[in-house]
Amino acid sequence: MTENAPQKAVIYCRVSSKKQNKDGSGLASQEHRCREHARLRGYDVMAVFPDDVSGGGDFLNRPGMVALLSFLDAQPQESFVVIFDDLKRYARDVEFHLKLRREMSARGATRECLKFNFEDSPEGKFVETIMAAQGELEREQNGRQVLQKMKARIEQGFWVFRAPVGYKYVKSPRGGKDLVPDEPLASIVTEGLKGFASGRFSSQSELMRFFESQPEFPKDLPDGRIRMFTITRLLNKAVYAGYVEAPKWQISRRKGNHAGLISFATFDKIQKRLHETAYAPARKDITEDFQVRGFVACKECGHPYTAGWSKSVTGRKYAYYRCGYRPCESYGKSIKRDELEADVANLVRDLQPTKSAARLAKAMFEFAWDMRQGRTNEIKTEIKRQIADLDSKITKLVDRVVDSDVPRIVEAYEKRITDMEKNKLILAEKLENGVGPKHTFEQMFELAMTFLSSPWKIWENGDHLLRRMVLKLAFPTPIQHCRETGCLNYENAFVFNALRGISPDGKGMVLLERIELSTSPLPRECSTSELQQRRTLGQRGG
Repeated sequence: MTENAPQKAVIYCRVSSKKQNKDGSGLASQEHRCREHARLRGYDVMAVFPDDVSGGGDFLNRPGMVALLSFLDAQPQESFVVIFDDLKRYARDVEFHLKLRREMSARGATRECLKFNFEDSPEGKFVETIMAAQGELEREQNGRQVLQKMKARIEQGFWVFRAPVGYKYVKSPRGGKDLVPDEPLASIVTEGLKGFASGRFSSQSELMRFFESQPEFPKDLPDGRIRMFTITRLLNKAVYAGYVEAPKWQISRRKGNHAGLISFATFDKIQKRLHETAYAPARKDITEDFQVRGFVACKECGHPYTAGWSKSVTGRKYAYYRCGYRPCESYGKSIKRDELEADVANLVRDLQPTKSAARLAKAMFEFAWDMRQGRTNEIKTEIKRQIADLDSKITKLVDRVVDSDVPRIVEAYEKRITDMEKNKLILAEKLENGVGPKHTFEQMFELAMTFLSSPWKIWENGDHLLRRMVLKLAFPTPIQHCRETGCLNYENAFVFNALRGISPDGKGMVLLERIELSTSPLPRECSTSELQQRRTLGQRGG
């Protein structure tokens, strides 16, 4: 270095979080003050290294500090002055402070702080260590205070973590921030969660593809894909049901102060479905070529048929279903696609109820709907009784846990208490939201009655996705196919079995209430045919 050459320097700036960097001007202010210091000393600033991560932990986890050390390593013949605004910006941990001091010294760098004078003496190093210890103490005290506030907030029913997808934070008139639905993301998440609970999405992969198809849903990867872990974590968040919890802080699940996107009963269904095997899940390679793939299984081994194309010597392609389970005797033996799918279509055609049976079924469902509306007070009383009964049982089990010293017994009791608390939450939610129907019969069951009255029409006129939906709703278990005889063994959904029990001539199923003889002095209940006639007359004003 010549006599007139200015001393070379670098600047290090740091704020504790990305939010401070985005919302504030901490980095810019620090850089400005450091540059002024360099100008007054006559230094030539060669580079600026910013960081927006926490001061706790190893400094090697800070990208800016790692880049600074690499910059010094790349120019070993130079001696730099490292300038920073405050000792707390340098390191707030005694161990890492001392380690960083040694790293700087090994590279021949001189440290200069705007608010602290470094002295290369035993007394100076002692004071520096005391100042670093003070910074560490403040950091740990601040962390403890923040943790205590977060625990207190979540115990009061407030969500204190990052807003889940479908929610956002807004300023609350009570102070702090409230969690509120963020549209249109909230509606997308609600549709996905309810679809998984109902079986519309048979697997987490299918739900993942649904979210990937929504432009508004945030993606994990640059290519527009979502990690499976994101889906699993979303399905396990009780916050979407309006509840908060913090297991790592030993804070149990409790009612939150925010509106849930789904009911707790729906959340409970999701938890149960997470432990079930998906029935005929939608795959990426499912196309119109093989519409019943996943719904038909080999009778001998019970495994679903796979499907594919075969090519003859003439180059012509043929579509086949086959058993893909190697230990099975029918492994690799083919069944013509057209024949198998035609047999399945005949099963759907057989599901078509008569018009009179469909009308009677609708009348029965509507009558049951009206009966439920009239029993609102009785249902409320019953729910309150069940809650009180659960409270009594939980109290008894808690007493047993206290008295028991056997770990396995204590674990069994705790599991039962957890299950009872979950059931209690579901009952309390029903009581809070109202036990009576919130919509009319037509609003609730219009689409369902359309499907029940004409599944064959939907199959005949719909695309391959609608046809798969018909199979999923009509057959709760895979259809068993015997390759040798071509027979199909199947189990219909309960509702179709009930419709078959209603005969067209009025003989068969009637209402569950007792039917008295016409000569009896007691009031006589209506049969289903009479009920239908009364409703018809009522609609005409009779």
